[in-house]
Amino acid sequence: MAEYNEDAYKLARKACIEHSCPFERALLSRCVSCGRSRKLNLAEREAIACGDPGVREFCLTFYQALHENAQFALRTSPDAPWPFGKEIRAQCGGVRGLSAVLDGPGDETTDVATAVLEGRKRYTSCDRFPYSEIMRAVVHYEPRKRRP
Repeated sequence: MAEYNEDAYKLARKACIEHSCPFERALLSRCVSCGRSRKLNLAEREAIACGDPGVREFCLTFYQALHENAQFALRTSPDAPWPFGKEIRAQCGGVRGLSAVLDGPGDETTDVATAVLEGRKRYTSCDRFPYSEIMRAVVHYEPRKRRP
């Protein structure tokens, strides 16, 4: 069996995806959705690109704020890379938590871009989101179990 060339995949990904989605892992795990995302198939893998660069900047700001606020809640070090499970909890729980704070569904039908834009409209800035309430959703989010 031929070895998989990860470097070639990364180059192909960079060539095909102009604007990456900060919530790609959450979208691929289908715990949330996004009407502005584009799904791509690259080298037998799925990837997500953002179709709206303007909104992506707001999503990226929210993503960074989620990580900063979730460090204590998920017991992570600011210098170490995040394990996949904690990353999923931060992304899925964070977006669902934001949606719930905004009286949205707070489930897999939650649209990332819509929640972020609605949050900015209500709180004027991602820095002013109620992270103490959002962190409750992050801590309580349980990723789906693998099938046996």
